[in-house]
Amino acid sequence: MKHIIILGDGMADLPVERLGGKTLLQYAHKPMMDQLAREGRCGRLITVPEGFPPGSEVANTAILGYDLNKVYEGRGPLEAASIGYKMANDDFAIRCNIITLADGKIITHNGGNLETDDADVLIKYLNENLAKPINEREGCERVKFITGIQYRHLLVIKGGSKHIVCAPPHDHPNEAWRELLVKAEENAPVEVGRLSAQQTADLINEMILKSQELLAKHPFNQERSKRGERQANSIWPWSGGYRPSMEPLQQQYPAIKSGTVISAVDLIRGIGHYAGLKIVEVEGATGLADTNYEGKAQAAIEALENDDFVFVHVEASDEAGHDGDLELKLKTIEYLDQRLIAPIYYKVESWNEPVCIAVLPDHLTPVEQRIHVGQPVPFLIWYRGIKADDVQQYDEVSCVSGSFGLLKLNEFMQTLMSV
Repeated sequence: MKHIIILGDGMADLPVERLGGKTLLQYAHKPMMDQLAREGRCGRLITVPEGFPPGSEVANTAILGYDLNKVYEGRGPLEAASIGYKMANDDFAIRCNIITLADGKIITHNGGNLETDDADVLIKYLNENLAKPINEREGCERVKFITGIQYRHLLVIKGGSKHIVCAPPHDHPNEAWRELLVKAEENAPVEVGRLSAQQTADLINEMILKSQELLAKHPFNQERSKRGERQANSIWPWSGGYRPSMEPLQQQYPAIKSGTVISAVDLIRGIGHYAGLKIVEVEGATGLADTNYEGKAQAAIEALENDDFVFVHVEASDEAGHDGDLELKLKTIEYLDQRLIAPIYYKVESWNEPVCIAVLPDHLTPVEQRIHVGQPVPFLIWYRGIKADDVQQYDEVSCVSGSFGLLKLNEFMQTLMSV
């Protein structure tokens, strides 16, 4: 049997008064997910281990069956792998958003929905005007910025320490940014050949402040200002680490001889890289509500024709949740249902070799809170011939009574791969 996981990032939510106390999954028109729930089996999954932040880097790694206590190194190293940057042993790689600040607060984590081509210009500008002076002062190539996708980029600090405390910008909308600057961990260890945690925090904070001066002068932001648009006016590094060590899925699950990951997000591609999956890029895949759902569905179908395991990740619901856009998040759920899940189902349900379909989010991104929440998420598993349970629709409430009950972390992947 072949297996496909379809993940709607941040799709789960909390009850919303404007929707009559329903969650978005309860309210949305999603006939395909509901059909799979009726014909399959459901449950809930704890995706965030105790002591870890409820981020996509944590939840998606756990969903794929990895022990976070053994492999977790933050987003930075995962995104480095996706970008194609090969980390050296003394590298410290940290995710680097370009964000929007105004009136002393974080307005948005995405720089006003920054496009990659525009961001690349800004990243090159920062390398020349921010990284270069620091490197000349240090007498070595201490820091470099590397272009990623849209607002998501990479900062590499040679000899940096991972023992710092950073604030994910998407978790702090409309909060004062100065109070969220990087801090050293208490009792941070001293590591030979690396900066101290305090030195690393000071260096990053210096770059944040200097980036604001530089980006305010850039023609891109000056033109945006004239048009009354949000400016991409500060870097915001967070979630860093050293080079991780992850055993490929093929070595853990005999049923997986080859696999593919499909995502517009560097983080997910990086997880896929370390998990031993091929990375498929889909033209028009954006990570937003305007992503190419049909293209992703077709890419997943083609991957299933050749591979045993496919992981399809769609970011759109998470972004809409962070923006607090209720109507848009509802649309992203419905788009996922009709434009991605349905075409995959109708193509594979009659194949001679059965295909097992799993659908779930990685975490909650409540549209009224605009942050990640680490509560259990609903999931469904369907394949031809499965004995259905009593769940009639797919949502956070209905799946509580699913026959899989409440699974934890790697139990989901173990369960999925046992069918």
